[in-house]
Amino acid sequence: MTHVVGIDVSTTATKALLLDQSGVVVASGSAEYGYDVPRPLWTEQDPRLWWDAAIEAIGQMMGRSGVTPSAIDAIGLTGQMHGSVLLDDTGDVVRPAILWNDQRTAKECDEIRRRVGRERLISITGNDALTGFTAPKLLWVAENEPENWARVATILLPKDYVRYRLTNDRVVDVADGSGTILFDLASRTWSPEVIESLGIDPRLCPPAMEGPEITGVLSEEAAAATGLMAGTPVVAGGGDQSANAVGVGAVDAGTLALSLGTSGVVFAASDAPNVDFDARVQAFCHAVPGRWHMMGVMLSAAGSLRWLRDAVAPDREFADLVAEAAQVPPGSEGLLFLPYLSGERTPHPDPLARGAFVGLTVSHDLRHMTRAVLEGVAFGLRDGLDLMVAAGVAKPESIRASGGGTRSQLWLQILADVLEADIETVATEEGAAFGAGLLASVGAGHFADAGSAVASIVEARPAAKPSDDAATYTQAHLRYRELYPALRPTFQSLGA
Repeated sequence: MTHVVGIDVSTTATKALLLDQSGVVVASGSAEYGYDVPRPLWTEQDPRLWWDAAIEAIGQMMGRSGVTPSAIDAIGLTGQMHGSVLLDDTGDVVRPAILWNDQRTAKECDEIRRRVGRERLISITGNDALTGFTAPKLLWVAENEPENWARVATILLPKDYVRYRLTNDRVVDVADGSGTILFDLASRTWSPEVIESLGIDPRLCPPAMEGPEITGVLSEEAAAATGLMAGTPVVAGGGDQSANAVGVGAVDAGTLALSLGTSGVVFAASDAPNVDFDARVQAFCHAVPGRWHMMGVMLSAAGSLRWLRDAVAPDREFADLVAEAAQVPPGSEGLLFLPYLSGERTPHPDPLARGAFVGLTVSHDLRHMTRAVLEGVAFGLRDGLDLMVAAGVAKPESIRASGGGTRSQLWLQILADVLEADIETVATEEGAAFGAGLLASVGAGHFADAGSAVASIVEARPAAKPSDDAATYTQAHLRYRELYPALRPTFQSLGA
């Protein structure tokens, strides 16, 4: 039996997943790393951490699998979106990558709107200029570190640095590329108009390829480092959200996905490049050829729960905190939580937004705070879903969920009640890495296309249905939505 590998270069770890031809996860490996916060609102990471972690994760995977390298037909890649990876002409890293949750570029976003025009930018790229995207990071480096900018020969996304180390090829995929907001969304490639308007040399932008396309093969050097076989094909893959959507089966119009990881995402596939011209939700190319998607993104979802645990109860297990939160009735007895710990993107594209507990009394304790965090994240995801429905996405009857947060049955039930939709899960939690593996299966010729791969391998199973508590959450969500407008002036003054 032949196999494929999916590699996921996330913000906190790189994971390698080995799948057989029927989609069974044979083995996996993972290596963690941190990121730097040189100043408040800044997040950076050394790309070489990703390569070192990929070597370790692949080694773990192969050691646990009993599979020979010659049995691997292809490798697929996915990873965190929007990071700015800058290489010089020799392939060396120019400076640490500025990550997706970095918030330093508000001024550069204004400059992009001035140069391109906000309406024109949205009509071309499907998005407004937001601090998390790649393009404003490039302008920041050009303005603040001209000596570094002068060395730049290639702009890549995080997973594409690992691709470069695997194959020596400088390539991006269309899904991740569209997240730079340097893409023409409809034509699925770089936009000459936007690139010229921003003063970026088009030679810095590498070829963009579709998710299942083979971009190169494993080099002798990479084979020696990883233990894989030289000449193994590597496919383009996709950004983590589009690959995750493939992994849970959201490849056709009408199928919605929800990712509950460090960030939180609601995702809807489409047959055409639909755009919200208010740009409150994002529109990108899908990793599936001929498909696009719209998504609402929260910057801190399960990350909010991790923050609470680390800050208040670092000696406690997540499962214990959530089990105790189940003792609290829906609505957390009047306690609300705004999950804007890293600023926010949807529904409020505001890097200065802040997290907040509102309604605390002496009767509240850690149980209430934990439940309020779970509910606050669900309310934020509902905000994104409502905006997508307003932009033309059909209100879903069911949503496919993935990510570490789905291990909590309580959180799944809260999501079903707040989103007023059935929640389904799939056999594996490895949404993005699994999706990268499915794209590799298509590239290897195991399946004709992503739809065929999903139909053959991905099986959804019921996880939660809306209960009588949905009405309680409808009222709590209305109060939640009042908080950001009321607190925004305070957030702005604190940010200043």
